[in-house]
Amino acid sequence: MTGPGGGTPARRLVVLRHAKSAWPEGVPDHERPLAPRGRRDAPAAGRALAEAACVPDLALCSTAARARGTWELAAAEWDTPPPVRLDPRLYGADVRELLKVVHETPAEIGTLLLVGHNPGLEELVLDLAGDAPAGALKEVRLKFPTSAIAVLAWYGTDWRSLAPGTALLTSTTVPRGRKPQEG
Repeated sequence: MTGPGGGTPARRLVVLRHAKSAWPEGVPDHERPLAPRGRRDAPAAGRALAEAACVPDLALCSTAARARGTWELAAAEWDTPPPVRLDPRLYGADVRELLKVVHETPAEIGTLLLVGHNPGLEELVLDLAGDAPAGALKEVRLKFPTSAIAVLAWYGTDWRSLAPGTALLTSTTVPRGRKPQEG
């Protein structure tokens, strides 16, 4: 995809909220693992990204156990997973902090995956999506549930050019894995 007049190719930011986590007693929030539903949904998220031709060139992932688990299960669905950078700043980050981390992405990266947490991810999508169909923004405003994926695109020379209101929300989805058949 190229910009108006055949200019700079579009960059994509793929935002993935971690899959459903468990709440085991006595386990600190940062160390909470994925719940059974999360272990089913995370691979479904990986498949959805592959089917949409949205496998990233680089992934930035929170260090929280549930985010790391989501990344590992999603990436296992791809023939060649991209490099991942675990970044403790993504845990509990607000929009300003998330953008700071994204702005550090090397210019040669065309598609970046951000795996993290709400409310920061939902707020980031809403802040960046300056030009989006009303229905898509309404969906994100209502709820950005676990395993939700939002894809934002914009024309920029590097990642530092991504700013509030500059991106187009091109898609949102909430992939769900199926329960194993009983019998």
